[in-house]
Amino acid sequence: MQDTTTIILDKKQIAHKIRRIAYQIYEANHTEEKIIIAGIKENGFLFAKKLKTAVEKISPIKIELCEVKINKKKPTEAVTTSIPSESYTNKSVVLVDDVLHSGTTLIYGVKHFLEVPLKQFKTAVLVDRNHKKYPIKADFKGISLSTSLNENVSVIFEPNNNRAVLE
Repeated sequence: MQDTTTIILDKKQIAHKIRRIAYQIYEANHTEEKIIIAGIKENGFLFAKKLKTAVEKISPIKIELCEVKINKKKPTEAVTTSIPSESYTNKSVVLVDDVLHSGTTLIYGVKHFLEVPLKQFKTAVLVDRNHKKYPIKADFKGISLSTSLNENVSVIFEPNNNRAVLE
């Protein structure tokens, strides 16, 4: 069987998308002293770390990272975060994931954060697949991609070899 993997974003393109999203986050939060960037466990959190670095390079905003743990197989189970809810109450929060597939993970993440009052809430993804089960959108996105349902998009964060692939 032949390899049918196609690179849709290479490391240079990912770096450009991260920088652009960082500017969008800064623009949406230019009056804030501190914001929370909450990354969904695994790749969403890795993407959140990269966004934190990029936002802090271009702005005076302090970023607090938060890791969001969601059971992707059973998203109705309790969502947990690496920081207590008091840390993001009445703050501006950006919920981050690498790929927006069906919207299940992102919508359960949103639901968790809406249980406390927030000043502002936005979502960011590197790749938006345009196949959603839920009415969720990414406020900041690197690329929108229309794919067939049997295709998969993966983001791979490796030293000097970040890439997004279509399988």
